[in-house]
Amino acid sequence: CKCNFISFIFLSLGTGSNILSALQDLFWLLKSKVEKQLQIISVLQWVLTFLIMGIACTLILMYILCTDCWAIAALYLAWLVFDWNTPKKGGRRSQWVRNWAIWRYFRDYFPIRLVKTHNLLTTRNYIFGYHPHGIMGLGAFCNFSTEATGVGQKFPGIRPYLATLAGNFRMPILRDYLMSGGICPVNRDSIDYILSKNGSGNAIIIVVGGAAESLNCTPGKNSVTLKNRKGFVKLALRHGADLVPVYSFGENEVYKQVIFEEGSWGRWVQKKFQKHIGFAPCIFHGRGLFSSNTWGLLPYSKPITTVVGEPITIPKIDNPSQKDVDFYHSMYVDSLIKLFDKYKSRFGLPETEVLEVN
Repeated sequence: CKCNFISFIFLSLGTGSNILSALQDLFWLLKSKVEKQLQIISVLQWVLTFLIMGIACTLILMYILCTDCWAIAALYLAWLVFDWNTPKKGGRRSQWVRNWAIWRYFRDYFPIRLVKTHNLLTTRNYIFGYHPHGIMGLGAFCNFSTEATGVGQKFPGIRPYLATLAGNFRMPILRDYLMSGGICPVNRDSIDYILSKNGSGNAIIIVVGGAAESLNCTPGKNSVTLKNRKGFVKLALRHGADLVPVYSFGENEVYKQVIFEEGSWGRWVQKKFQKHIGFAPCIFHGRGLFSSNTWGLLPYSKPITTVVGEPITIPKIDNPSQKDVDFYHSMYVDSLIKLFDKYKSRFGLPETEVLEVN
């Protein structure tokens, strides 16, 4: 690498370029390489946060309790008890954290883009249905839990809350880190609070397909788990919150997964985990840390483009009937399919591609 740089300088000088021009080109090469490494580091820290931060922080806290520094851990645990219900009440977001430079490097690694198709009124509340889940919901996190793609500028006056597994908020340190990005538990208490006691201009992002959908995500496949997912529609009706379909093109392309067939032992284990713990263990891989030709935990740098569709106006019905839920669910499914069909060719898919709704 060192020899290549030296050769580059001599070649530049030998062809008549001046020294300043050669140094500028060299500086550009070095800057580009440093930025690429920062992008990799930013994505790696998030992947490790997603996979192990909760368990690691719990073990570290238990260890500290057994040392001379036990008072620090005890104080944090006391604070944890006092602060236990905060995630259910909108959390504790930090604009400083949401604007960290590390998220811009995270965005540029893929890159990730957010596309706005319609304005959102600040006098209304919203439930965004995010599709597909992918392995880690990378587009959902970057677009709605950070300001890297400009969600605050694209939708002024709208406060996004990305909803995720409630179990994450029982993990010390991790819960505070998640809340700082505007992430909340995906349970009824939390959603009811945000949509009824937090004013207007709130947007809860629910990855509707959840763990079940993650089991089927694989490159080249555009399918969503939605036919029997109607709880989010019922919540929207109870609160009069408008439904907004969101499709993330490229979300399934960044990891490769081993797909177990229905009826196999592997799928049986995954479903048992999903039923009793809330998530499904996936066997997947991305690229290596030092080379894209090796296997590792880093996602492949494939573009992810998240398109926010047109809001569907939902009436407020305190006790919606199944007929009401079915009607607006059908309307939502049709709207999602239309959104997919309208934008698929713009983001690399053939016109013949069909969104599979399971």
